[in-house]
Amino acid sequence: MKGSTGWVALAAALAVLVLQSPPALATNTQQDKMTTCNADASRKGLTGDDRKAYIKTCLSDAPVSTPKGNSQQEKMKSCNATATSKGLKGDARTSFMSTCLSGSSAAH
Repeated sequence: MKGSTGWVALAAALAVLVLQSPPALATNTQQDKMTTCNADASRKGLTGDDRKAYIKTCLSDAPVSTPKGNSQQEKMKSCNATATSKGLKGDARTSFMSTCLSGSSAAH
């Protein structure tokens, strides 16, 4: 009987660890996402309303672990959010989007 008590205790300890893991992972993922979005906004030199719009868009996107193949799509979302936050329309928006998507640092 002594041996079976040890197995029951071990099983109970493992169950507790498994049940505690998902919330910790979800929190870390959100924290990682916020850290990444903040770092990207800082790297792009965004401030004020532009930064808020970018962070909002960044946090509402798919998880941080998206494949590298979506970088053009992410760039489009970022440029679009910046153009919207600047209130650009018509030719000014078209010109901005072209410059932003080409990767020119003058766009931001």
